[in-house]
Amino acid sequence: MRKSTIICFLLFSALALAWALRPVAQPNRKTTNDDQIHLIHSDKLYFDQRINSKAQFLVGNVCLEHQGTLMYCDSALYYKDNKSFDAFGNVRMVQGDTLSLTGDMLYYNGVDQLARVRHNVVMKHRKTTLYTDSLDYDRVYDLGYFFEGGRLLDDDNELTSYWGQYSPTTREAEFNMNVKLVNPAPPKTAKSTLLSDTLFYNTRTGVAHVVGPSNIDHGNTHIYTENGYYHSNEDYSYLLNRSILTNVAKKLIGDSIHHDAVTHVSQAFGHIDYEDRENRNKFYGHYALYNDSTGYSMATDSAVCIDYSQQDTGYVHADTFKIFTYNIDTDSVYRVLHAYHHVRAYRVDLQGVCDSLVYDGKDSCATMYKDPIIWQNEQQILGEYIKAWTNDSTLDSVYVVNQALLAERIDSAHYNQVASKEMHSYFRNGEVYLNEAAQNVYLNYHPYDSDSLMIGMVHAESTMLRMFMEQKKVQRIWMPATTGEMFPIDQIPPTTRFLENFAWFDYVRPQNKDDIFQWRPKSKGTELKTTVLHAAPQQKLSDVKKKRKGKSVPAEQNPEEPAAPTTRTEQEALAE
Repeated sequence: MRKSTIICFLLFSALALAWALRPVAQPNRKTTNDDQIHLIHSDKLYFDQRINSKAQFLVGNVCLEHQGTLMYCDSALYYKDNKSFDAFGNVRMVQGDTLSLTGDMLYYNGVDQLARVRHNVVMKHRKTTLYTDSLDYDRVYDLGYFFEGGRLLDDDNELTSYWGQYSPTTREAEFNMNVKLVNPAPPKTAKSTLLSDTLFYNTRTGVAHVVGPSNIDHGNTHIYTENGYYHSNEDYSYLLNRSILTNVAKKLIGDSIHHDAVTHVSQAFGHIDYEDRENRNKFYGHYALYNDSTGYSMATDSAVCIDYSQQDTGYVHADTFKIFTYNIDTDSVYRVLHAYHHVRAYRVDLQGVCDSLVYDGKDSCATMYKDPIIWQNEQQILGEYIKAWTNDSTLDSVYVVNQALLAERIDSAHYNQVASKEMHSYFRNGEVYLNEAAQNVYLNYHPYDSDSLMIGMVHAESTMLRMFMEQKKVQRIWMPATTGEMFPIDQIPPTTRFLENFAWFDYVRPQNKDDIFQWRPKSKGTELKTTVLHAAPQQKLSDVKKKRKGKSVPAEQNPEEPAAPTTRTEQEALAE
């Protein structure tokens, strides 16, 4: 019993070993019952055992056929038993009506269906031509590959590399080592050039996919990418993996970039970094667009504009930035920046907030709209809108229109204050040296004695005021005819201590470059109500006649213009 068990075990082991050592089939390789190569024609056929005992010598207009593929040459060594041959001179291989392969020498194995063509090799497939010196063509996988340098041409591009392969079935090509793509192909003048280490190219779509360090040049535009797609037919690039697009002094980086060389429009998505080295500014955000032909650009989604043209870098945040370029192809080129909404700006010596801002590069003027406020040290300026001029990116003057208020904090309880309809501040080396106020001027000012002790508060009203500053301190004040009075420090009336429109918005002020993202509006009720100038009502002549209950229009009045109201009642009625 035990002996039979051992015998069964040994038989089972032998069967398992035989199963494990069985030949493995090649499922991906085609097999055929007809792998014999057929001789179609030859001017001469002979044997010469002294030279080669296994080959038939074919000479003159040789034509061989294997599974529908015809092969021509001047002479050949035909190994019928090995189902292979060596062809020499004017070698030509034709497969169907779409593929041809020519060269000086051909080594063909009918079993593996592998053709090796050497010297002056040209492979043509539809409108694609591949030039190389050594090419192997695998008919099973319909794949030709070269390894000593190759050049592929189609209607649009020329591609060269040291190593590569091309599949007529899929029309996909792969190139490696010193890859170069030129668009359009010679003899036309090249518009774009792509250099890469590894590139995949589809001759049907004209799309090139690079997966290694690559450089694309198109005019003044240079692209660096390590993973991207170049649509040569449309001159369009889709770039990934923090690609870099450079145009003269401008550089754009993003998680992904779309670049259209025809429209000159570039778009970047995700962690955008845009730099204009000529104007020394940057943009950050999560979406950016730039048009090289018009100079238009925009940034949004956590967008930040950074100006580093001065010693202190300035940071500005807004929901959206837009830049328009005018006279772009002339010497008088200038740009206009629009920033909206929730604008917040920070620089060590200057901060500001507003709802929207427009900076005109022609006049070096920034206009702030809707509840604008500017801070410098312990001074605060606000109004309905503010215009600020710069000189070489340094603040030169500030003009405040309507409900203007200048406040200077002395301590938590005392503030110098100036309110007027209009206000103009002038700066020297970034510091204010003169403040001018005009129309309905109100002043609260705290003078000091020779021992630098506060002695009281001056409350005055005038039509104009000039406040001269030095080292950020008020040196003297000039006003024409003035009404007012001086209050001792301990007798300042609570109702007079602050002007009617006084407010200190320190809680709105940006504290650092990271605080520009935190929008903090004014407290409810402290927003400025914009002054509205009401235009004269315009009506039709027929409406005026109805209001006058049929009264006729005086003959001397222009019948095309409405009748002017003559009484308060008529004016109110017409305004309804």
